[in-house]
Amino acid sequence: MFSKSNLISTLVTTLWGFLGGWLIWGIIGDPILKEHISNADLMKEMPDMPLLALGCLIVGFAFSTMYSKWANSTHSAAIGATFGIWLGILTGLGDGLIDHATANIIDLSGTLINAVLYIIHFAIMGVLASLVYNKFSS
Repeated sequence: MFSKSNLISTLVTTLWGFLGGWLIWGIIGDPILKEHISNADLMKEMPDMPLLALGCLIVGFAFSTMYSKWANSTHSAAIGATFGIWLGILTGLGDGLIDHATANIIDLSGTLINAVLYIIHFAIMGVLASLVYNKFSS
């Protein structure tokens, strides 16, 4: 769990989680999703950066640790992308539809758009994790 490859993968996926999240949701998704959010005051003007970074670190560590079990010592971009796609489906589509069914946060179109963004985000994260594990695993 605390192997060199897992720690380096955690660092890389944490950076992608933070910077890639900013790119995907802050730059690309924000203009698209604005019209689908139920409450204009729902989003903070400025995120709590230390908590955001901590959350990205936890996601990066959990993602990297689960990926290492999923890949079963066979690391490739395709395996990483597949793992990321499944996690994106779980969180983006599964949790998104549950949230849509139980809360007035975002409309159905926005939920589906957000799910696609999650799937892309985690697919890229999976490719990055696979590249690190492929390079540093013994």
